[in-house]
Amino acid sequence: MEPHATTQSETLRTRQSLLETFEQETATTLKLLRAYPSDQSELQPHPRLKTARELAWLFAQEQRLAAEALRDEMKLGGGFPAAPATFEEVVAAFERSRTQLLEELRNGSEAQLEGTVRFFTGPKQMGDIPKTKFLWFLLHDQIHHRGQFSVYLRIAGGKVPSIYGPSADEPWS
Repeated sequence: MEPHATTQSETLRTRQSLLETFEQETATTLKLLRAYPSDQSELQPHPRLKTARELAWLFAQEQRLAAEALRDEMKLGGGFPAAPATFEEVVAAFERSRTQLLEELRNGSEAQLEGTVRFFTGPKQMGDIPKTKFLWFLLHDQIHHRGQFSVYLRIAGGKVPSIYGPSADEPWS
């Protein structure tokens, strides 16, 4: 079987789909971050879990990685930089990384979606991952951790906004 060659129209559809989905999902994540009581930033529901501030920082860092992957500038090693000292700084970093990523998706070249990035493929293993697959992975990881963060928000006494439907704090009726 011959490998499938990606047409320009398929690449355009992929870019548009990534852009629309990142816009929607990251806006929802931002809504959740803004609802979080910043005085509870060090909440850590279990010793093996991150603090709320550290978990929120993950969102910003993954968006940064996605934008760097599109620019062929992504380099792994040494872990993420330490989270800023305040929750407000973390939210501001999320907003900046969101803006940069959406700009890359909106205005970048079609060639940016081609190729691969080096990323984890198993325990202590790295491999080449197609860029589009990597971007979808990062978005799904954000959605996964956003669910975790919504539990932190509830524990911290905040009001959980609507995510995919009504919540107890934001009913649709």
